[in-house]
Amino acid sequence: MMRETRSTCPYCGVGCGVIIESTGDQITGVRGDPAHPANFGRLCTKGSTLHLTASATVTRQTRLLQPMQRLARGEPPQVVSWGTALDNAAGKFAQVVRDHGPDAVGFYVSGQLLTEDYYVFNKLAKGLIGTNNIDTNSRLCMSSAVAGYKQTLGADAPPACYDDLKHAQCLFIVGSNTAWAHPILFRRIEDAKAANPALKIVVADPRRTDTVEIADLFLPIQPGTDVMLFNGMLHLMLWEGWTDAKYIAAHTSGFDALKATVRECTPDKVAQVCGIPKDDLLEAARLFATSPATLSLYCQGLNQSSSGTAKNAALINLHLATGQIGRAGAGPFSLTGQPNAMGGREVGGLANLLSAHRDLANPDHRAEVAALWGVPSVPEKPGKTAVEMFQAAADGEIRALWIACTNPAQSMPDQATVRRALERAEFVVVQEAFATTATCAFADLLLPATTWGEKEGTVTNSERRISRVRPAVAAPGEARNDWSIAVAFAHRLEALAGSGLSLFPYETAESVWNEHRESTRGRDLDITGLSYAMLESAGPQQWPLKEGESAGRTRLYEDGVFPTPDGRARFVDTAYKPVAEAREARYPFSLNTGRLRDQWHGMSRTGTAGRLFGHVPEPVVQMNAQDMARRQIGEGDLVHLTSKRGSIMLPARASAEVGLSQAFVAMHWGEEYLSGCSSNGTRLAGINAITTPAFCPTSKQPELKHAAVKILKAELPWSLLAMAWLPDGEALAAHRALQPMMALFPFATCVPFSGNTQGGERSGLLFRAAAHDAPDDALVGKIEALLGLQTPDTLRYADRRRGQRRSARLARRADGSAGLEAFLLGGDTSAEAWIATLLREELPAQSYGRLLLSPGSKAPVAVQSRGKTVCTCFNVADGAIQAELTRCAGTPDERLAKLQGELKCGTNCGSCIPELKRMVRATAAEAEALP
Repeated sequence: MMRETRSTCPYCGVGCGVIIESTGDQITGVRGDPAHPANFGRLCTKGSTLHLTASATVTRQTRLLQPMQRLARGEPPQVVSWGTALDNAAGKFAQVVRDHGPDAVGFYVSGQLLTEDYYVFNKLAKGLIGTNNIDTNSRLCMSSAVAGYKQTLGADAPPACYDDLKHAQCLFIVGSNTAWAHPILFRRIEDAKAANPALKIVVADPRRTDTVEIADLFLPIQPGTDVMLFNGMLHLMLWEGWTDAKYIAAHTSGFDALKATVRECTPDKVAQVCGIPKDDLLEAARLFATSPATLSLYCQGLNQSSSGTAKNAALINLHLATGQIGRAGAGPFSLTGQPNAMGGREVGGLANLLSAHRDLANPDHRAEVAALWGVPSVPEKPGKTAVEMFQAAADGEIRALWIACTNPAQSMPDQATVRRALERAEFVVVQEAFATTATCAFADLLLPATTWGEKEGTVTNSERRISRVRPAVAAPGEARNDWSIAVAFAHRLEALAGSGLSLFPYETAESVWNEHRESTRGRDLDITGLSYAMLESAGPQQWPLKEGESAGRTRLYEDGVFPTPDGRARFVDTAYKPVAEAREARYPFSLNTGRLRDQWHGMSRTGTAGRLFGHVPEPVVQMNAQDMARRQIGEGDLVHLTSKRGSIMLPARASAEVGLSQAFVAMHWGEEYLSGCSSNGTRLAGINAITTPAFCPTSKQPELKHAAVKILKAELPWSLLAMAWLPDGEALAAHRALQPMMALFPFATCVPFSGNTQGGERSGLLFRAAAHDAPDDALVGKIEALLGLQTPDTLRYADRRRGQRRSARLARRADGSAGLEAFLLGGDTSAEAWIATLLREELPAQSYGRLLLSPGSKAPVAVQSRGKTVCTCFNVADGAIQAELTRCAGTPDERLAKLQGELKCGTNCGSCIPELKRMVRATAAEAEALP
């Protein structure tokens, strides 16, 4: 019998409500919750495919289902009992603390943990072990936003809410590709623009992203120049008399010092540094300052920077200077990257924080937390933040690491240092739901954790709204909830210490949450009036929600009083500093990283759904077409992408999004999908092999949005492409088996794909590689075997002298035709386009047998590619869209409506709408240009 369970999406910080459909112990479907105030039933491509990532076949092939321990590094892990695993972990951690002190251990946790999980880990480290060495991947995501809010407004509390989009008259979007990173929030922006055509939208970003499609004014600033932009806008606001003198006098302090700094940020200087016209700078300042209500939205473009805190503070300065805060439609609104980065901040799950937004450096705050927890004291020494923690482990200072629900061997910058840390640490525990992450390979102990659809607790989204997370099915195998694993570990440490302490009396997630709630009493995020029962009866609630109140506060600082000693907001004197690594002759390109529309972080979950690779099927580096032409780099040519830390290899793709001397690579591509080895045998581990560990001195957030690189054409004359449809229960396992082979080539990628075919949705794998010379037959034979090309009915061709090798397997279909099930092209891959189309689209292939095995064979006229997937929900490719647009007439809006009516693209999640609008405009422009 089918059941329905209300829960929350585990992806971005929008915090969408979902309704999980399940039968027995299997999740069978998911849809948006129409009653949830974050999304009102809408879901993006990632959220709407959650059930595909929770299927029984995915669980069987990817999940960590039992505790496992390595007896020695380099050996495969062995299954052990939970008791043995936790006893060993407690014994090893206790030994390290006894021999080297509590700061010789570190905990690295995740913004995808629930608030209850976070709270227990924070108490475990700071209250029981006595170290502040606990940090989170939210350090890579939101710590600059935290520091910026605290410096200016006095507390880490976003003052605005999603409903402000309906009231804003100007949206200032900076450093955020909202259309891809927060798609459902972008749907609300589109709604606001449709309801109020007078709404002006300004977008500032080095890239011309899909978000720019909705902009009235686009500011393509140079990377890292945000502070100069904001200071230049304030310079003009002062010059034109657009500041709010009354608000400044009544509610702020520190403006005079800032005025002296921005006096030097003249329009000429700002235009030169930022690379934008002076007129556009003036227009941005005018729209921001003179609008009846200005709401700014910002994300990693501000946060992931060596000046991250200054960028955040400089933007907030603009709101304070113009009084654009504390009222409907106005305020600085940081968009949270992860589903529960806010919850982690609330419980103090960072190395410099304590529970309920308390500061570790404040002795009164430490005393309050110690009293709440029943411990003599909380350690005073600041803990190691993310980059510092792994550097300390690489240096031998931290000897034991506990990593929960995150994949630092993919997501951290400067992977050489991170991997050296994981290898040098005496003991590494990885608490994880998926056994497929790169970090699992470094673990001495693997602990199976629950994940979405199995967990219970709460999360907090970008607008301070707390939502319940509920389990729809039982945990598979021996997986346990994250908080309960930490509690069981803590009990063993308490027993070994013999102190008589019992700090972890929790039996349920709710009992943990109740203690967290009490810690907030009297604080800016007071939730003493909230309970699980209220969340059940009244739905998600915003904080603060004090005892005796029936609802949380929609927006903050409406009375102009701020949580600072004098009640005033503080202007911060933000001087512009360039990026940590300036472009130079040896490294002339600025490398930017960011999100793809349909993928999430390291893809441990989204990477299990081949459908989500349709929009961007393989890793590439995007470059400006002029840069490619100057360097004689053709479309798809392999290039070396090299920084001071290392080098990786990628195909190049011309992109109108990227400016001159800039490059972009998606953040998701780790060694699970992109790999290779250098000439000295060093493994090249994804994009973060080359990013910089330089970080903001205040927030300690690394500058993942910029690295200085050089790009040189690679000369690898031998290439390989293999593709295969595989049984649904084997594709992900084959992917894992192929990963070690990727490192045997200078360049290799391995990615899933899928297709809606005659027999329903099918799963497949694509393996691509390049080398100086043809590899030995044994290696290619292993690849063939994993892709089903070692069967008696496989067709073959080989010319060892010329390095040519081809294989293909056809299978009879239900309609009597023969279709291509798998193929491998080695040496000459020039026929890739038509042969891949033959396989992907399950076209009849019985008449192409000889052509399949002939190097240099040309595409048969009958084989036409559908093109690139644009709409993931309905599997609509650009070929069908272009064909339909040639038949459409009318205004752009009418053409879009006809397109949606005929093909359904853009009618479900809406993530593809910006791209559809761009295609509609381009087609109309081409038609107008015809004689």
